[in-house]
Amino acid sequence: MSDKIHREKVVLAYSGGLDTSVAIKWLQDKYDLDVIAIGVNVGQSHNKDDIVARALRNGAFKSDFVDRRKEFVEEYIWPALKANAMYQDAYPLSTAIARPLIVKTLVEFAQANGAKYIAHGCTAKGNDQVRFDVGVISLDPSLKIIGPMREWVMTREEEIEYAKQNGIEILVKKENPFSVDENLWGRSCECGVLENAWLEPPEEAWGWTTNPKDATNEAEYLTIDFEKGIPIAINDKRLGSIEIVETLNKIACKHGVGRIDHVEDRLIGIKSRETYECPAATVLLKAHKALEFMTLQKDVLEYKRSIEQKFSEILYNGLWFGVLRESLQSFIDKTQEFVTGSVRVKLFKGNVMVVGRKSLYSLYDEGLATYAKGDGFDHKSAVGFIYCWGLPNKTVATVHKK
Repeated sequence: MSDKIHREKVVLAYSGGLDTSVAIKWLQDKYDLDVIAIGVNVGQSHNKDDIVARALRNGAFKSDFVDRRKEFVEEYIWPALKANAMYQDAYPLSTAIARPLIVKTLVEFAQANGAKYIAHGCTAKGNDQVRFDVGVISLDPSLKIIGPMREWVMTREEEIEYAKQNGIEILVKKENPFSVDENLWGRSCECGVLENAWLEPPEEAWGWTTNPKDATNEAEYLTIDFEKGIPIAINDKRLGSIEIVETLNKIACKHGVGRIDHVEDRLIGIKSRETYECPAATVLLKAHKALEFMTLQKDVLEYKRSIEQKFSEILYNGLWFGVLRESLQSFIDKTQEFVTGSVRVKLFKGNVMVVGRKSLYSLYDEGLATYAKGDGFDHKSAVGFIYCWGLPNKTVATVHKK
């Protein structure tokens, strides 16, 4: 017992999955460390009692499953929504957006428990290793980082066999080799047959959404209210931040909305094929963009697009804890000052369509837009405008002709 008291501690980012389950024993054997297994609840389906109990049964010195859902939505998801964050115009960054908060929680536990190490189950081929490592050194450079899956390279089949040989309790079976990550903003799935980019994802790769062909034959309409770029109500019912996302996930899943099959460029330079299910994100991003088109000036919209792309890359590349992200977020927050109003969406057979929008700050003037009676546009001014607008091209053409 006296030896155990003096062993150094490592805080392990514990998901309850295959990699982090086998990592508990590996860290004990390889580094002779007491493992503090910390799961961070950002909306995944695990039960706290179950995940903590399994970590302890698998040899953890201490374990906890910390509820960070409210902070996740309000401090991470909402900024991403206001930025219309979509990596490569396809992926709503559901996995990536959770990593900074998980890292922050791990660092807090390490500091509180006197741990000198933080460990994670990220592989040497993935993006998450960068997000974890850079996040940790950005918050506490004194902490050392251990990546068991980078040091101890095994196939998933070999890991499953290792777990079996060492009595490690796991949920993954050889016949279901998918690697899955879940949180409130989405579900990602990779490995197995998905590594063949030509094959259509099998139905078992989708864990949340109804197959669109089997979805209800009745369309459903929702009204989403926004205040300064943040959703606050569904169908005129004001809801809390977590409830907004959970409600939209439930409704959109029923209609098969939010399925994404994407081959993306990982940070380390390889391409990866993954499937994502982002039902609430898909609906909210579509609605938020529609409201911005109503309330933001053209030059702001155009400039904001470049900021959105950079913000998405920063998020994907694990640089959340940096001055550039904070600065861009300040700009984005300023653009949301008048992004307040309501958007009506139609969900049907895997699709979401914006079918209505209104705002007290709408820049859409029906009197200027109409071709019917009541047209308030000064048609005579068009000639002078076109003359000035086209003058540079006319000048160039005249000179070149000479």
